[in-house]
Amino acid sequence: MRHFISTRELSAASIYDILNTAEKLRDSSESFSQQYFAANLFFEPSTRTKMSFLVAEKKLGMAPLDFQPESSSMSKGESLYDTARTYEAIGADLLIVRHLSDRWYDELIGKTSIPIINAGAGKGEHPTQSMLDLLTIYQEFGSFENLEVVIAGDIKHSRVARSNAYALTTLGAKVYFTAAPGFEDDSLDFPYVAIEEACAMCDVLMLLRIQHERHVTQTCDTFSYLANYGLTMEREQKMTDHAIILHPAPVNRDVEIDTRLVECTRSRIFKQMENGVYARMAVISILLKEWGVNHENVAEKCQTITL
Repeated sequence: MRHFISTRELSAASIYDILNTAEKLRDSSESFSQQYFAANLFFEPSTRTKMSFLVAEKKLGMAPLDFQPESSSMSKGESLYDTARTYEAIGADLLIVRHLSDRWYDELIGKTSIPIINAGAGKGEHPTQSMLDLLTIYQEFGSFENLEVVIAGDIKHSRVARSNAYALTTLGAKVYFTAAPGFEDDSLDFPYVAIEEACAMCDVLMLLRIQHERHVTQTCDTFSYLANYGLTMEREQKMTDHAIILHPAPVNRDVEIDTRLVECTRSRIFKQMENGVYARMAVISILLKEWGVNHENVAEKCQTITL
């Protein structure tokens, strides 16, 4: 695979390569044997994704090239393509892009000579978020086969829901959705269950926030959302002993989840954030190896299989 754009493009073997490489990198101090530059082109606000990419790059010995759209030439009318080509021309070895367009990568794929990582595409996909979510599940259960995973929340506007639903299905998990009326997405062929049933049946409950910034006309009464569709203390008590709670964050406390459950014993929310560094290190190292950018590289030292 030449770029990391969508989980739909990944085989089960490729996903396991990423997860196993991430686990090995957690305990490794290896870094690239020469200097590489990563351009982090973030056109949307980000804390966890951007910062974990920066930490991942520094741990691998890369030099991050920062970008602020408001102070860049894009404020003068420069296109995404010309911005990306500029970074490539001045020496970037890797492009990491987050953009509000669902398919921003169509402007770049096949038109650059360096690999591209999708760090979030509008309502489309968020494949590196999926890898850290999968890593967290993998650490917990050691397998995905027949796991019951429920993704709960604003499915219609969530790129996280899409990437995880595709990847989990590839790995053999059983994926279900639960959503408030109007938050369903009929383009995704997965069964819906009520939140009460979801809590009782799931091995993994993956909560999503309401994506207010992506709503065009629809409004939501967040005051009653928790009681009607969120994870309350009462619903958490119906979950099986081994079930875990995930959330890609940012968390809207007392909206999609009772604030007392954010750091409860079954919550893995902050563990996901920690795993984000290692999952993104793995994606970077494997992708650069595929391009032949680095020969004596981290991925080779970890004895992984290329994508």
